This record gives sequence, C-alpha cells and structure tokens, in this order.
Amino acid sequence: MHLAPRVLRRAISAATIALLATAVGCAPQPEEKASDQASGSAGTTCAKGKLATQTSGKLTIATDEPAYEPWFEDDKPANGKGFESAVAYAVAKQLGYDKSAVVWQSVPFNKAFAPGVKTFDFDINQVSISTERKKAVDFSSGYYDVRQAVIALKGSKAAKATSIADLKGLKLGAQVGTTSLNYISDVVKPTQQAAAYSKNDQAISSLKNGQVDAIVTDLPTAFYVTSAEATNARIVGQFENQGGTPEQFGLVLDKGSDLTSCVSSAVDALRKDGTLAALEKQWLSDAVDAPVLK
Repeated sequence: MHLAPRVLRRAISAATIALLATAVGCAPQPEEKASDQASGSAGTTCAKGKLATQTSGKLTIATDEPAYEPWFEDDKPANGKGFESAVAYAVAKQLGYDKSAVVWQSVPFNKAFAPGVKTFDFDINQVSISTERKKAVDFSSGYYDVRQAVIALKGSKAAKATSIADLKGLKLGAQVGTTSLNYISDVVKPTQQAAAYSKNDQAISSLKNGQVDAIVTDLPTAFYVTSAEATNARIVGQFENQGGTPEQFGLVLDKGSDLTSCVSSAVDALRKDGTLAALEKQWLSDAVDAPVLK
C-alpha cells in the first residue's frame, strides 16, 4: 500500500524533469550566446576576412589627397610607408585582409566625417575623435594621442611667442574642420578672425607668403612642415590637452556601421601587443617634443 505513492511521486518527478528539459530547450539563449550574434560583435560578424565590407573580400580604406608626411610617404597611401599607411595595413591584417585585399579611396578631410552614407569601410586621415563628430559618424578606438602645435616663420614676432597670450594679437590660420582651428578659436581666442583653409598646403603657402603670422597643425605634421616644406619656419610650441584627456585620432566609419566594434577590437589588439607603439617610434620618432604654450 505504501509503494504506490512512492511510484506515483517518481512518475510525477520524471514527468516534471522532462517538461523542464523541454522548456529549457525552447528558452531564449543566455546573454553571452546571444551577444555572439550581435551586429559588430567579435563573433560571426568579425570573422577574419569575411566582414560585411563595401566590396566582398576587400577592405576599402579612405584618406585625403594629397596624403602628407609623416602620415604617408610620397603621397602614396598604398605603399605601406608612413605612420597612418602602416597602421591601416596593420588593422587590415588584424581583420583578416592582406595587402592585396586593401583598396584605397580618396576622400576630402571634411567629407570623411560629414553626415551621409560612406563609400569606404573606414577612413584614416588624422581625424580627432570628438563628441560633435560622433553625431554623424562612428569612430574606432584611438590609434594615436596627439597635441596641436604653432608654426611661425623664423625671426618673426610670432616665432618669439612663449605663451598663449603672446598669440592673441596675431593673424592665425588652420585647415577648416580641424581641431587645430578649434584650438585657435577656443584656446587662443585671438583678436583677429582666424583664416580657414580647405587644405593644409594652402595654410602653409599663406604662412610662407606672410598672409598669416602663424598656423596651427598637429605636432608631427608641424615637425614635417618645418623640416621639409617651410624650412624657414620653426615650431613655436605646443598646446596642452584640453579637458584633462588626450586628443586622439580615430578611424572613421559610417554611423551605426556593423564594422565599428570589429575595427575597434583590431586597434585595441594592436595597442595591447605593442604594434602601435612600434609604428609610432618608426615613423614619428622625430616629433618628440616642443615647448608647451600656457
């Protein structure tokens, strides 16, 4: 008489276990499993050499024309020479694309981070990451920490500046849409309106011709300009980073791109394994220091 209830309980227990097993099989995947399928994750979407790129099996990388040293050499982004060319190919390799699978495209600086659908997978062109620009495009993790610098002709009043206050009464210039121009308006706050140029070479020409007293560029570009393009000019000094965080260059991607997290992961890996530091030492070692303007 006492065996029947036990048998009944076992039967009920077995049935319950079977029902639970069926329920678990139909339940949603755990978070970590679901995240593997997420857009832009390091799962299937980031399979090496099989990303959802502009052209299947190819990686389209954009930059401006002309492409300046020390970021590129001989105005040829595809040759792998210069810091940004080398970084671009290192990122491509990390993503599973060899050099032959990389396609270069010319895109003006301002257009790279303007609103609108992009024709490239990512752009590399000394574009500083900013909250404002993030409204229109995606950025990868930063691949280079940069400061802005002032260039003036040797022997000029501007060349003797030792502080930000010394720059206020000068006619300054920089490329339009750059943080260089922002530093003039937001940090120097000159009494004269700054001159804005569509390209850096126009700003350099204006400096040479005496149309402006000084120009602002990123520090590595400043070292190149004073050593190769305007040898009668000198670096007056560099600005401190604003807001307590370093200004960084990032790779530019289409807003909401499925590639953003993949590309950021590639940049992070290159920073972690020392590749970015090695490339910086190789291509930017001359741009080591300049007086700080306060």
